[in-house]
Amino acid sequence: MKLRRSPQTSQILHSLLCSPQEWRHGYEMSLNTGLKSGTLYPILIRLAERQLLETKWEDPKNGRPPRHLYRLTQRGIEVARSSVIESQPLRTKEPAFGM
Repeated sequence: MKLRRSPQTSQILHSLLCSPQEWRHGYEMSLNTGLKSGTLYPILIRLAERQLLETKWEDPKNGRPPRHLYRLTQRGIEVARSSVIESQPLRTKEPAFGM
């Protein structure tokens, strides 16, 4: 199954790749990426459907309702690394002056 790597998807993958084993809330990822929930959550759902993300519910704390948590699977880490590499601009050698 081919993953569409929009700039927003790459941004989320890159954010998750910084700490791939750490569970993250969607709200935290929204703050880190600047993406609105209407963009973020559909991408998270697609990544989870493709088994690139693990999801679980957080236990309720201090009267707070449970929240969804996300982290990369091993396959997700590989795809995220590939996505980050592909999104890097190609660097070319600067021409030497005074030749």
